[in-house]
Amino acid sequence: MRKRFISSTSGLVMVLGLICLTARPIWGQVKDTPVNSVPPRTPDGHPDLQGTYDLATMTPLERQPGAPAFLTKEKAEALQKAEIERRDKDNQSPQTDRSTPAGDDKGTPTAFYEALEEGAGGPVGFYNRFWLNPGGAYNVVNGRVRTSIVVEPADGHLPSYNSAALKRIAAARATQTSTPPERQDGTAAPPGAYDNPEQRPLSERCLLGFGSTSGPPALPDYFYNDLHQIVQTPDSVMILSEMIHDARIVRMNAQHLPQNIRRWMGDSVGHWEGDTLVIDTTNFTDKTRFRGSTENLHVIEHLTRVDDKTLLYRFTIEDPDTWDRPWTGEYSWPATNQRMFEYACHEANYALADVLRGARQQEAQEAAKAKQ
Repeated sequence: MRKRFISSTSGLVMVLGLICLTARPIWGQVKDTPVNSVPPRTPDGHPDLQGTYDLATMTPLERQPGAPAFLTKEKAEALQKAEIERRDKDNQSPQTDRSTPAGDDKGTPTAFYEALEEGAGGPVGFYNRFWLNPGGAYNVVNGRVRTSIVVEPADGHLPSYNSAALKRIAAARATQTSTPPERQDGTAAPPGAYDNPEQRPLSERCLLGFGSTSGPPALPDYFYNDLHQIVQTPDSVMILSEMIHDARIVRMNAQHLPQNIRRWMGDSVGHWEGDTLVIDTTNFTDKTRFRGSTENLHVIEHLTRVDDKTLLYRFTIEDPDTWDRPWTGEYSWPATNQRMFEYACHEANYALADVLRGARQQEAQEAAKAKQ
């Protein structure tokens, strides 16, 4: 039985939902991508990409400071072993006589997952190990252990934000988390982040998976719910994400929708280039904002079967209002026989109502203090 919970980080949003947990590959094994020259095919002659894939990995999106571009197999296995030992230690029962809460006595994080969990709240204010199901092996492409999913720029990092993006981000950070109903001069105040349900992130409202788990681009979640299922017909390809049950429908050999029709996951159209499925996605809504991007985001994805158990996924991101140059990522999708379960998260859940109720209570308390 699998158990999973949605997480909260400073950049990821907490949604309360109970799901199920899946076993990961054997610790210490590096996921490889051998090449098969005769991939299975569908009746219409195209490579058969159908199946369920586990995107969980220890390879971060961006290369960590000081890390080389590639790891030796021995180094990767040593790091994987150390990470599993860290998780096992965290999973032990805490001492009942300790004088400080767990997390207060930890030093500076030294590994990617350790830093990720510390940023999400650490042992205090975050899930315990029972609720997490992260990857336990590095991703391997063409026989090489990579230290980042980003492959272009070659340094493994996203390009810097341009001036338009920096201005947009600064304005967003200046927005108050919640605002009084009106300014002192009597005019209406701008909406705050906790003023109504529509101001809350889509993932918190159970409408779209956080961290781009649904895509495009489809990225690992790094905490749980990393299964993706592909169903393929001559006219359509569906990519179903386990996180918040997002389903992308790729219309094959079609034209993009008119620009006035916008979707959270964009409008995806596909075609075959040899044995590679190419997906072109535009028409994003301004509510999605992948890593700070705008509705002009353009994503091109390539899915290629490299053997009977592995797909190679490559994507290129463009948005001239966010980055001055495109950037590209690539990693393997290993097939799995794990079952995908319903993600029990729904719009208007109790957590959302409690978040808004808490904001109203805080405002009432501040108003009462102001009158004293």
